[in-house]
Amino acid sequence: MTTTITYDRIADLAGRDLGFTEYREISQERVNTFADATDDHQYIHIDPELAKAGPFGKTVAHGFLTLSMTVPLWTELLEVDGVGAIVNYGLDKVRFVTPVTAGSRIRMGAAVAEVSEVTGGWQLAVNETVEIEGGTKPAVIARALIRYYA
Repeated sequence: MTTTITYDRIADLAGRDLGFTEYREISQERVNTFADATDDHQYIHIDPELAKAGPFGKTVAHGFLTLSMTVPLWTELLEVDGVGAIVNYGLDKVRFVTPVTAGSRIRMGAAVAEVSEVTGGWQLAVNETVEIEGGTKPAVIARALIRYYA
């Protein structure tokens, strides 16, 4: 469920758990497209036949593909009215805990750890956890820095 607030209430988000997104499939087609975009065509990502004998038993998404999915997933969790720009400022920490096999579905949970004022706007430090449907361990844990400017 999306939390909607106004720009002047961003500071109120500190310590707030935003819950989870809906699940999204990580298809083989998406993995292949990411491989083409990044020139990372390692067999564990793009060759289902060779990957059967590999360490994961089937093809897996690139860790950075899973991480990049946090951007569209984030938009499911928070909407801030009155914003001129939203900037992905970076990451303080990222761990690729469990590989995401092609065809799996992922979702993200997020909690706003900190809110701080920056020149011209606000910065949120967000603890993000990407889960694999039916999995026992997260796929990715990250602390993202997201800036909002009026």
